[in-house]
Amino acid sequence: MEAQDNRHLRLGASLYVPATRDDLLQIANREKLETVRSVIFCTEDAVRTDDVGQALANLENALPGMQTSPGLLRFVRVRNPHVMGRVIQMRGISRIDGFVLPKITAANLGGYLALISGHDGPFVIMPTLETAEAFDATEMRRLRDCMSDSAVRSRILALRIGGNDLFNLLGVRRSPSRTIYETGIGHTIAMLASTFKPHGFNLTAPVCEVIDHPEVLRREVRQDLDHGLFGKTAIHPSQVGVIEDQYAVEPEEVEMAARILRPDAPAVFRMYGAMCEPATHRKVAQAILERASLYGIVAGLPRCEDGLRAIPGSPLRQPIRTTPWMGATTPLEGWGTSSGDALPSASIMAQ
Repeated sequence: MEAQDNRHLRLGASLYVPATRDDLLQIANREKLETVRSVIFCTEDAVRTDDVGQALANLENALPGMQTSPGLLRFVRVRNPHVMGRVIQMRGISRIDGFVLPKITAANLGGYLALISGHDGPFVIMPTLETAEAFDATEMRRLRDCMSDSAVRSRILALRIGGNDLFNLLGVRRSPSRTIYETGIGHTIAMLASTFKPHGFNLTAPVCEVIDHPEVLRREVRQDLDHGLFGKTAIHPSQVGVIEDQYAVEPEEVEMAARILRPDAPAVFRMYGAMCEPATHRKVAQAILERASLYGIVAGLPRCEDGLRAIPGSPLRQPIRTTPWMGATTPLEGWGTSSGDALPSASIMAQ
C-alpha cells in the first residue's frame, strides 16, 4: 500500500500565542493549556511593532527551559527574514519543531529557506499564503514549483492560509454569522486547495475570528473538511475543543474506511448507502482511520439534518467523542470556561 504523509493530522487546532506573553514557558511545557496539540508563538501580526523587542526577549528567555512535551508541537511564527535570522540563532531553538513563515511568495521563499538550510536543526516549515499573490492562480503555481524541490518539500508540514490578511487586501470583514466560505474569499480557498492538494501539499484552514458564535465555527470546520483542509488556527483556547470535536469521525466512516483498505476489498461495493471504490477512496480511508486514532469516534446521540449530533435539552449540536479508535491516547475533552482552561481573550489576541 502506498504510504502518504499525514503528519499534519497531528496539528489539530493550532493555538496562536503572542510572544509578548509572560507565560510562554508554562504553555510550551504544558503547565498551562495542557491539552493543546500545537502552539504557535507569534512575533508577527499579534505583536505591535514597538513590542517586537519584548517578544523576542521573552522567546529567548523561554527557549532554554522548554522540556520535551510528547503530543505537543511547538512553532514560532517569525515576522520577517531578519527576525528569523535572530530567532534561529537563539540558544534552545532546537526545542521547537519548526517555523510558520508569513506572507510567502515565490519571490521571498528563498530567503527563509537559506536561513533554515544554514542550521542543522530538523525544522519543518508552514508557509502562509496571505498576500495579493494568493488570489492569482499563476503566482500560486509559481510558488508550488519553488516548493517542489525534494529538499524543500520534505520540510513543509503544511501550507497555512491567512484569512484575515486576505480580507484586509479586499478591504472587508466578514459578518459574525457567516463562515469564510460564505464570503468573497471562499472561491480563493477552493482555488488554493485545487492548486496545491493534488500535488501532495497539505493545507490548513484560516482562523475564524468569531469567538462568541461556536455554531459558526462548527459549520466552518465542516466546510474546511469539505475543501480538503485539515488543521485550523485558533485564537482563543475556547475554540480548540470546538474545532477538534469536528475532527472526530462517524462510526460508519471508520467501518467503510477499514473495508476499503482490506486487501480483499471488491473493486466497487456499496456500504451504508454509498459507493465505495478502493482505487479512488484509499487515500481518504487512510486519513479517516488516522483521524479516528487521534480525535476519536462520534457516538451516542442522534444525528440531525445537518450531520451534527443533537444534545438533549440544548440548541447546540456537536460530535460527542468516545475513546479513540486503534488504542490511541485519551482524546481532548471539550474546553470549559473556567479560569484554568481559558486565557482572557484580550491577552490572546493582538490588540
